[in-house]
Amino acid sequence: QVQLMESGGGSVQAGGSLRLSCAASGYGDSPGCMAWFRQAPGKEREWVAVIYPFGGLIYYSDSVKDRFTISQDNTKNTAYLQMNSLKPDDTAMYFCAARRKNAGRCTDLRDKRNDWGQGTQVTVSS
Repeated sequence: QVQLMESGGGSVQAGGSLRLSCAASGYGDSPGCMAWFRQAPGKEREWVAVIYPFGGLIYYSDSVKDRFTISQDNTKNTAYLQMNSLKPDDTAMYFCAARRKNAGRCTDLRDKRNDWGQGTQVTVSS
C-alpha cells in the first residue's frame, strides 16, 4: 500500500521561507515521479514542481520558478520543496503527489492516477 506523508507547512511573513517534505513508501525502490501541487480556496489544484529522478528532469510552474526548488534524498523516496521569497499568493494547501514507474506524468490530473498525501497548509501574510 502506497503512502505519502507531508510535513513542514506553517505560517510565514512575505519574503520568508519554508521547506516541505514528503516521504513516500510502498513504491518498491522508489516512485517514478514526485510532484508538489497546491490548492487555494475556490481555485483548482495546480502543479507547482515535479521531479523525475530516473531521467534527472525537474520542472517548475512559471508562478514559482526561481523561488522554489524541488529535490530528493539519496533514496529517491523523500521529496522536498524549498520555498523562498514567499508571497501572499502562495497561500494554499500543498499536496505531495507520486506515481509508480512507467505510470505516466505526475502533472497529468486527467487520468487520476496520482497518489496523494493529506496536504499541508502554507499561509503567507503580507
